[in-house]
Amino acid sequence: MSEQTLKVLVFSHRPEVREAIITAVGNRPAPDLDRVSFFETGKIADVLYAADHGQIDLAILDGEAQPTGGMGLSRQLKNEITKCPPIVVAVRRKDDRWLATWSLADAVIVHPLDPLTAAETVAEVLRAQRGSGRAVGDRPAAPLPVVHG
Repeated sequence: MSEQTLKVLVFSHRPEVREAIITAVGNRPAPDLDRVSFFETGKIADVLYAADHGQIDLAILDGEAQPTGGMGLSRQLKNEITKCPPIVVAVRRKDDRWLATWSLADAVIVHPLDPLTAAETVAEVLRAQRGSGRAVGDRPAAPLPVVHG
């Protein structure tokens, strides 16, 4: 039986933030989940396209991204896309967790990222998605757009 790959989009205008998120989550956040393939972008248009076309299983958005932060982007996606993928927002301060409620994000992770906490948070969100009726990995076959930085 072949294993599917989960598509996780990581959005930040800063490549080092994207790298920190990817490193913390890892290629397999939990043994009961499939491997993860990351799609990095610093462009809002890429996030909107991938989410709107059902090409990702999860989005991790940098709450501090510029010019548009991940919290505002999360709220936009949740309000505009009927079958919006789950969203995790990465924030800089624990005190900013309340904003995740406003952003309608499914979960929040806090910098500096603890690999165990980040991986478990992502795994919990993916498991919840699997139990929601839309299968994790249930996407159209269309490839994600090629993005450079």
